[in-house]
Amino acid sequence: MRSALTHLECSDCGRQHDADRLQNLCECGGPLLARYDLASVTSTPEEVGRRPRGIWRWAELLPVHDPDRRRTLGEGETPLLTVPSVGVPGLVVKDEGLNPTGSFKARGAAVGAARAAELGATHVALPTNGNAGAAWAAYGRRHGLGVTVAVPASAPAVTRQEALVTGGEVNVVDGLIGDAGRLVGRAAAARGWFDVSTLKEPYRVEGKKTMGLEIAEQLGWRAPEVVVYPTGGGVGLIGIAKAFDELRELGWLTGPRTRFVAAQSTGCAPVVRAFEQGESDVVPFPDPETVAYGITVAGPLGARQVLRALRSGGGTAVAVDDADALATRDECAAVDGLLLSPEGAVAVHAARVLAERGWIESDERVVVLGTGSPLIQPELLPVPHGLVARDGELA
Repeated sequence: MRSALTHLECSDCGRQHDADRLQNLCECGGPLLARYDLASVTSTPEEVGRRPRGIWRWAELLPVHDPDRRRTLGEGETPLLTVPSVGVPGLVVKDEGLNPTGSFKARGAAVGAARAAELGATHVALPTNGNAGAAWAAYGRRHGLGVTVAVPASAPAVTRQEALVTGGEVNVVDGLIGDAGRLVGRAAAARGWFDVSTLKEPYRVEGKKTMGLEIAEQLGWRAPEVVVYPTGGGVGLIGIAKAFDELRELGWLTGPRTRFVAAQSTGCAPVVRAFEQGESDVVPFPDPETVAYGITVAGPLGARQVLRALRSGGGTAVAVDDADALATRDECAAVDGLLLSPEGAVAVHAARVLAERGWIESDERVVVLGTGSPLIQPELLPVPHGLVARDGELA
């Protein structure tokens, strides 16, 4: 189970970089991606399937060399769940809210923290809308790293509390995640911290890539026709697309080329706007505001990579009103017993809209990512009012 990692490659200019030292962006400003000698991978899907469960059973396709650094809190192996109420026969939701710290961010932090520690980092810093900070605080402590997070004051309180209790140094910022990012950049440069902001280091995306590896295995090594992803920074979408490309090169994945869908809120839809206008990058979205706080990213660094993934496979981008997303969330909970996070509800509603338009056909397999737990934002859940039980009887 040796990692097949060979080098890093700029996703914009293609320049190669050394994978064996801490790296941030390419000189051109483009995010770096891990590349592997896939011809050297001799394991088979069947062999991988017999290994102990968890993301590290994919070790050849992950960037961590030292087995002692493949530490876990139980991340990965999330289920695909049917949601009949949505009315899309082939639709399943991959429920990432079952991960440690309550979101898919656990995958990225598990691999990112492991690789940072392996390469000699002692302290990492990142801006966060909440979930990533909670995850990096937990996995950073697992590897003995100091972790500083900068989080907007409007972010969910639960995630700030998670980061604090697991030893993170939590800085609350009066502003948005972009403001938090600028503060992190200055502090990291001044204090010698390793900046692990979204796509400013190469390995968070590798952890999120494991969602794609699992989806392929769960669907019998045949690619789904459609993947719908609630898109903020877009790292998960980039990672799943990367996983599918690598699996095809290995000869493990068959089926159609997947069409990716970036689902965003109408209150923060920079990728949707750029996609519809035929642009190759986004213009920061003015005054972003949505209940789907995890995807409130006005100007994602990875937007160019997301837009390329959408267009290369014939995908699309859809913006959803908060009210529609929450109505779909309530329907899925009441009818199917599946309570979605606001971000997951945005993606499920986007799939419903595309099916109604005929863009998704009834015989197509559709995977929607439910990226976090609904309990991260309890304030968005209904609260029972008044007395129910009277005179010793239930209503």
